Amino acid sequence: MTINWVEITEESLEHYESAMKLYDQAFPIEVREPHQTFLRGLQYTKRPNNYHFLVGLVDNQLASFATGHYFAKINAGFIVYIVTNPEIRNKGLGSKTLFKIEELLNKDALLAGNSTMKAIFLETETPEMVHTEKEKQDCLKRYQFFSRNGYEKCDEIPYLQPALHDEMGDIPLDLFIKNLDINKRSKDEIKNAIVTIYKEKYQLVNGIDKSIIDNCLKKMEIEDEE
Repeated sequence: MTINWVEITEESLEHYESAMKLYDQAFPIEVREPHQTFLRGLQYTKRPNNYHFLVGLVDNQLASFATGHYFAKINAGFIVYIVTNPEIRNKGLGSKTLFKIEELLNKDALLAGNSTMKAIFLETETPEMVHTEKEKQDCLKRYQFFSRNGYEKCDEIPYLQPALHDEMGDIPLDLFIKNLDINKRSKDEIKNAIVTIYKEKYQLVNGIDKSIIDNCLKKMEIEDEE
């Protein structure tokens, strides 16, 4: 089964609606950003930073998609979402999608003058967030999936995602990290990465108020030195 990889851009939104339909089915409302945020992300493509909205097509049907940012300041990627279409049976589709978005992010690092990215970060729901046995099993599968693909859960910092909706508070999530150089990220490096993710992604792209950002950082005992 051949996968055709296409990037959604401001100029080419052909598969955007299909991706949003799959997205709404895949994630609970707590961690689901407004659709408009994806479109705002497409405007965040100024080098050396970059944003990717990647879709995988099988026989012109949406098979998967992934979105992610490259942040030059910390020479790291941040994968926001990765989704596969449950109606398409293709062994390894999730790993292939993850590999492809990682490949694109690493190309950004090369264009920024680096030999490789230092790391890739991503968030995922915790087991405490599940409501049903199926959600529990899905959560365990996600953990196993990320582990198989080289990601390790960060236990040094009790990670929070700032509220994506006005009526909700911040959300405890698990932070996973994939180290791409020989050095494991120190706690200070992880804190610096979280500050960058918060400011460049959640404040700039999502438009979350700075006071909410600052409060979440304070709860994680992270200081913004800028």
